[in-house]
Amino acid sequence: MSKNIPLNERLIFALDVDSLSEAERWLDLLGDHVRFYKVGLQLFLAEWFPAIDTILKRGHKVMVDLKFFDIPETVALAVRELKNRGATFITVHGNDLILRAAVQERNGAKILAVTVLTSFDESDMLEMGFTGTIADLVYHRAKKALSIGCDGIISSGLEVPRLREGLGDRFLIVTPGIRPGTNDVIQEDDQKRIASAYQAIRNGADYVVVGRPIRNSSDPVSVVKQIQDQMADAIA
Repeated sequence: MSKNIPLNERLIFALDVDSLSEAERWLDLLGDHVRFYKVGLQLFLAEWFPAIDTILKRGHKVMVDLKFFDIPETVALAVRELKNRGATFITVHGNDLILRAAVQERNGAKILAVTVLTSFDESDMLEMGFTGTIADLVYHRAKKALSIGCDGIISSGLEVPRLREGLGDRFLIVTPGIRPGTNDVIQEDDQKRIASAYQAIRNGADYVVVGRPIRNSSDPVSVVKQIQDQMADAIA
């Protein structure tokens, strides 16, 4: 792996909580063990920009995972607003015009194109009318996004080897659907295409996004360290 990314930034903790006070509790608990946080729909709708500002004031990075999918002008304006707020990663989900609009407004932020949600498997794709494999669709969407100028993509750890082999190393891959193998039970787990942190990084991912395995643990810091140890072993 050629990119010089600290371990405490390779793990992006999903702050999927319903209030700023709960977000602050997690920031206090994890301290400097984690330096990169994901703000998704739940926290963003609950607290809007104060949550992002709070994370940034502590010296951490923010991935704003709102998966923008709208007309190009609306997406461009949304990206412009977020880049001015200091977001490092912004996720976008759409066609060429949508992705291009986001790229044109990034100005320092990095645009990550969503390929296929990790909660989908082959049967879900068939229900939506897709006849090819998920691996083919992820590859096609990633190739298109990179040709437009996106900085990276969101992909499960299962598709990463093919992406690296076919598209190279000069882009970012961020991988959700991480399950570290703890004994803690994740209730109502909707992730279907999963991998361990070791597998994802070994396959070529740059970052992993982890939420419930940490939030549901009786010892979250221990799980963070376990995941980071896995990533360190994968890089070595």
